[in-house]
Amino acid sequence: MQLKIKKLHPDAIVPTYAHPGDAGMDLYSVEEVCVLAGKRASIKTGVAFEIPHGYVGLIWEKSGLSHKHGLKTFGGVIDAGYRGDITISLINLSDQDYVFEKGHKVAQILIQKVERPEIVEVSELSNTARGEGGFGSTGK
Repeated sequence: MQLKIKKLHPDAIVPTYAHPGDAGMDLYSVEEVCVLAGKRASIKTGVAFEIPHGYVGLIWEKSGLSHKHGLKTFGGVIDAGYRGDITISLINLSDQDYVFEKGHKVAQILIQKVERPEIVEVSELSNTARGEGGFGSTGK
């Protein structure tokens, strides 16, 4: 499979894999953005993807940014038909502002196959040992 990537900005950095065997490609900021403590921000990467039909791009935070600085991604599904700027939505869960400089790693993207099941409405679902047990039902 090939993944076609177009630079939308002359300073954009084409996504890269940091190590052989990595699942996610690093995405880089094309602008300086301050993510205020407790607030959300959108960061442009300056690149667009041509994700093949039958695949999806899933945006995930970088573990170091998440663990050390409380930065989490959200809204990270990039459908195969989308051709615009890959923009990263982040929330800063810490009590300190964080500045992304141009060229800094912001997040990572995984390209994965998509299963499109046939949707069947039923009146009953099969029984399981767990049943309807949800949040915290399996204990600590």
